[in-house]
Amino acid sequence: MSLKKSIVLIIVILLIDQISKIYIKTHFKLQDSVAVFKWFKIYFIENDGMAWGTKLSDIVSFISDRTAKVALTLFRVFAIFGIGYWLVTAIKKSSPSVLVLAIALIFAGALGNIIDSVFYGVWFSDSYGQIATFLPETGGYDSLLHGKVVDMLYFPLWKGFLPEWLPIWGGEHFIFFNPVFNVADMAISTGFVMLIIWNGKAFPKHGTKS
Repeated sequence: MSLKKSIVLIIVILLIDQISKIYIKTHFKLQDSVAVFKWFKIYFIENDGMAWGTKLSDIVSFISDRTAKVALTLFRVFAIFGIGYWLVTAIKKSSPSVLVLAIALIFAGALGNIIDSVFYGVWFSDSYGQIATFLPETGGYDSLLHGKVVDMLYFPLWKGFLPEWLPIWGGEHFIFFNPVFNVADMAISTGFVMLIIWNGKAFPKHGTKS
């Protein structure tokens, strides 16, 4: 997979990701939802933490939420440079297409969420009880590096109570699949799944290419 094709793919994913986020941000109030199907909803939430909504300050208790947010955002910015270097190096070495494609997906997804974290606090007013405004005259809801990531894709495929005989969680109400995510998250997850499933093709032991 060439550098040109990788750049085109990254741009397409970024456009879909950012257009969907900007649309949700400027048309939905926080926690508004629309049922597309019984098993799929557009559900607007914002995430200012790590994966699965975990906050860095929950792990390292002596760090405040705002300090943790800046630290996490800066870490993501540095990480994207590392992923970009890996992508360019893989292309220069004519690495297998599956590896280049996976890295490009991870890069695009990471960059999409970094844009939210870095700029959305400045670009938008808040969404609490109101529909946000893009570039409001009074300023955004927070400062640079303090933006929240917009999530909206929700797939509650099954809801019900778990069997009573099940250890620990027996009898509790359970939703599968519960996380709310975005297009960038999908790109990152797809890239990682590709590296796991096609690990042998992505990292050939004897220098073979596919």
